[in-house]
Amino acid sequence: MIPKVRFAPSPTGFLHVGNIRTAIINFLFAKKFNGQFFLRLDDTDTKRVKDEYREMIFQDMAWLKLDFTQSFKQSQRLEIYQRAKEKLIASGRLYECFESEEELNLQRKSQIASGLTPIYNRNALKLTNDQKQNLRNQGIKPHYRFLLNDQPTTWDDKIKGKITYHGRHFSDPVLVRGEDETGFCAPVYTFCSVVDDIDMNITDIIRGEDHVTNTAIQIQIFEALQAQAPNFAHLALIQASSGKISKREGGFDIKTLRQQGYEAMSIINLLSQLGTSDSLKIYQDFQGLIDNFAFEKFSKSATNYDILELNNINQKLLAELDFKEVHNRLNELNIGQQISEKFWHAFKANLNFLPEITDWIKICFEKFRYQNSLNDQEFLKQCLTVLPLDTSTENAWQIWLDAIKKTSSRKGKELFMPIRLALTGKEHGPELKHLINFIKRDEIIARLG
Repeated sequence: MIPKVRFAPSPTGFLHVGNIRTAIINFLFAKKFNGQFFLRLDDTDTKRVKDEYREMIFQDMAWLKLDFTQSFKQSQRLEIYQRAKEKLIASGRLYECFESEEELNLQRKSQIASGLTPIYNRNALKLTNDQKQNLRNQGIKPHYRFLLNDQPTTWDDKIKGKITYHGRHFSDPVLVRGEDETGFCAPVYTFCSVVDDIDMNITDIIRGEDHVTNTAIQIQIFEALQAQAPNFAHLALIQASSGKISKREGGFDIKTLRQQGYEAMSIINLLSQLGTSDSLKIYQDFQGLIDNFAFEKFSKSATNYDILELNNINQKLLAELDFKEVHNRLNELNIGQQISEKFWHAFKANLNFLPEITDWIKICFEKFRYQNSLNDQEFLKQCLTVLPLDTSTENAWQIWLDAIKKTSSRKGKELFMPIRLALTGKEHGPELKHLINFIKRDEIIARLG
């Protein structure tokens, strides 16, 4: 059987690191076992769904190169959900309920006050057809609950091991909401997801552990629809070392990370290995991650997402890129003609983000002046007296350094820093032996003089 998995975001906000991690793991699993990867938009919540969120999901997936076999929207499958609804009603597993939200709240408060578990009391099952019709005549629209079996529901989770839930620990879940002002009865995620997974022959569902309770309920829905439940794997959640990871909280969404200049493979590297037993490795493409994928490596405990770790990966990833791998992107930044392969290899290790290379272009090729201290100014003038006639050769800095040491008693940082500041205005950056190769000799004299 061909493995089939899906990523099912709801377009009610921008994708964040938590749910895109789920997409990455599904993608790697599919590639590892020559399977298929589907993108499904859970967009039946018409009040919160926005077109901009739908579009950004596709943009984020394309940017991360998470190619999918097929995509579809739940909003285009309402007739299919209606048929499944009718099937469950006919089998006695879906039943009408007429309680208002206020009545349900009173019921819960009463149960808690009596020391009972606050779950739905199934009073709607006691209603006769005449009573139901009377409620309809009063303008009360029904919603539909799924009748849970009371026996335990058990599955072998690929990450968490054996999990068992007892049916009457839950309220019978609402699968179809009451009619809205347009007469539409909206099916809920719990229900639509099962119907879609059956239609698409999904073999494995990989998602966050916040869905474990849903899984216990959905396994019963699979059985009620006379379908075999897929395999399940529930990933431990990731939490922010500071702040909250949410699609409605800025800073953790993929759109923002892309705009800030992070490499797509930096995000892939971090999120695919976060919470695993592997020590972090930096891969330039997916293949190494695919080869090393295994559910056994994933922890059962929550793990932290740290933006500083992403920064570190981004810097190291850039430092390993060859010129040919970034040349097209440099052209997109309109700086491809200004950067040679030699320039790229000299400066790439000092980049946190690719666009930062434009700062070094300006430093090297445009006029620049830095005001050193008076004491250092005298030293710099002394350095100029021994500046080599050709500063573009590979050993120009060593020749200059040897000459400076003969004319000055300065050593270490006291020697290097005034020159670095005069040439770049920065305390850190590429080695001076590279810098003087790219700054014209006349400009070096102007900056130190």
